[in-house]
Amino acid sequence: MLTRDIPLDPSASALLFIDVQNFSARRDGGEFAHLSPETFQAQYGAFFDQFEAETLPNMQALRAAARAAGVEVMYTTIESLTKDGRDRSLDYKITGFNVPKGSWDGRPLDALAPEEDEIWLPKTSSSVFVSTHIDYVLRCLGVRQIVLSGLLTDQCVESAIRDACDLGYLVTQVTDACLTYTPERQANSIATIKGYCRQVTTRELIEELEGASA
Repeated sequence: MLTRDIPLDPSASALLFIDVQNFSARRDGGEFAHLSPETFQAQYGAFFDQFEAETLPNMQALRAAARAAGVEVMYTTIESLTKDGRDRSLDYKITGFNVPKGSWDGRPLDALAPEEDEIWLPKTSSSVFVSTHIDYVLRCLGVRQIVLSGLLTDQCVESAIRDACDLGYLVTQVTDACLTYTPERQANSIATIKGYCRQVTTRELIEELEGASA
């Protein structure tokens, strides 16, 4: 019987962090630079409170367990291939933001920075599978199972889940290591995407990885 509920094989798995970067995951990131302190607090204060207190520590714990188990750890961030962003997707141009090539905004958070030999792919679209060669890289690595964590749950994370499924990967979403701007949006996204992936908590996946290592 075919099922998505298959434990990870560390030798054939990758953990991918989506858009956990200075631009959108720091209070002083470029995505929020146009907002007054009052507007920022009203619109995004609760999001950052939860991200910093719960979601980011879950991401760090998840990464530590993945590294210990021999799972490939990868990162993607929004970053153009050019300074002026002329290579961005039309949607990103309409949205009105550009993360220039080589900029501070395009870097992963220091708290979740890649190690020297971990793979980091800049992207210019919602789905990492559209604007990078990640599918080619994963297949070269022998990856069949992908674990997804990142921001925003109902945007770039959802896009990656759907595309990974269509390309033939088994996808695991770590629900408390993903976050979006409101609890309502978070709950709706988790419920909506459930049919595409296996959903687990950080603790559940860490226990699974520890068991695989043992």
